[in-house]
Amino acid sequence: MALSEIDRNLLDRCLKRKHRGWEDFVDRFLGLVLHVIKHTAQARGIRLTPQDRDDLCAEVFLQIVQDDFAILRRFRGQSSLATYLTVVARRIVVRRMLAMQAQSTLGQNLAAHEPAASTPAPETQLANREEVQRLLAQLDGAEAQIVRMFHLEGRSYQEISQTTGVPENSIGPILSRVRARLRSTNSTSASGG
Repeated sequence: MALSEIDRNLLDRCLKRKHRGWEDFVDRFLGLVLHVIKHTAQARGIRLTPQDRDDLCAEVFLQIVQDDFAILRRFRGQSSLATYLTVVARRIVVRRMLAMQAQSTLGQNLAAHEPAASTPAPETQLANREEVQRLLAQLDGAEAQIVRMFHLEGRSYQEISQTTGVPENSIGPILSRVRARLRSTNSTSASGG
């Protein structure tokens, strides 16, 4: 879908710093950013506190205004503004979640690595960044690239498939096999064997 006239005008007002341009932009896309945050947290099995959600939302909008709206200035209008902002917000949120996870400030349940109650235990998440690094040391080739792209770069199955050439419906099973291998390696080393 192409850029709508409403969004084109909103973008223009925002970039030219016209009266209420930024406020109208935030009003229009706040719900979208909150949806991206909620969906990303659920997909990763993270239960967010209201403060976590607000911090992530603020981070997205802060990144958008940074460097004189550099993110918005890079928008080429080849998709809808909502689609572009969804991708931008998701990348910011994933990066921030990984950083917050590393600092152990993202919700009580993240520290315990518990999935959200309303979400099935995610097959696509490793407990933490250290596990991913350990796992990558044991892998090579396409598996390592897929694990790196998903867990460290926060890429979607579709993005991974486009980059690696591995069919999108094969990404999940590959990640599951790799995790199973990691679990069996960990249980073997824990039992001294």
